[in-house]
Amino acid sequence: MNLTQLPRCTLLSSLALLVLVALVAGCGSTANDDAAAMSTEKLYAEAKEEAASGNYEKAAQLYERLEGRAAGTLIAQQAQLERAWVLYKSGDRVGAQVVVERFIKLNPSSTGLDYALYLQGLLNFNDNLGFLGNLARQELSERDQQASRDSYQSFRQLIERFPRSKYAADAKQRMNFIFNSLAAYELHVARYYLRRGAYVAAAARAQQAVQEFQGSPSAEEALYIMVQSYDKLGLDELRDDARRVLNKNFPDSEYLAGGGWAPKGRAWWQFW
Repeated sequence: MNLTQLPRCTLLSSLALLVLVALVAGCGSTANDDAAAMSTEKLYAEAKEEAASGNYEKAAQLYERLEGRAAGTLIAQQAQLERAWVLYKSGDRVGAQVVVERFIKLNPSSTGLDYALYLQGLLNFNDNLGFLGNLARQELSERDQQASRDSYQSFRQLIERFPRSKYAADAKQRMNFIFNSLAAYELHVARYYLRRGAYVAAAARAQQAVQEFQGSPSAEEALYIMVQSYDKLGLDELRDDARRVLNKNFPDSEYLAGGGWAPKGRAWWQFW
């Protein structure tokens, strides 16, 4: 049907709709044309400005466009790293992880590799903070600690490969925190088993905390749990061995003095 054959009201409505669609399409085209006309330097500056203003979604789009425009150059690598950061800031940690992992795989000799490893560790580290912060107020059984372990490995790679990196000092502090949190996790699980009479499991998890996380604040109570568990199991020799180690390393232990379950000093989550 020809438009001239439509009733006047229908014709006007149709024309208005066409004008509106044209305007919207024109605006989108203008925005795209503006970005397409920008130099890589201007595009990078625009992305930085959007990120600084908190417009992370727009910044991520501009960085992605810049990656494609400047593929194979240093500015493309920089855009990729900064895109990962703004994705993280926008709450898209999965997307940020994908970008960072791709960067590490494709740019093993990049001057930005230390930052990429730091950011990779930071993403997993922050992803676990909610759990770590509430750990002492929860009754725990089994929980996945892979995010913390992955974070620890990223920070360790950073320190081993780039000991003079400006991110190394902070990475070391975060590694200490993760180390203590993983030890505390094993301790909480061991305590969980002990209180429920699963003495073999309690002794095993406490022993793991002592062996794998030597020097952590959790070692004292872990040894005490081993003493308690072996005693309940009637394993007197193992009980006495654990008690000797506890006495040697913690001669003033409140646990052996009958101090109960409240550890002395500050809690492990206050370490860092």
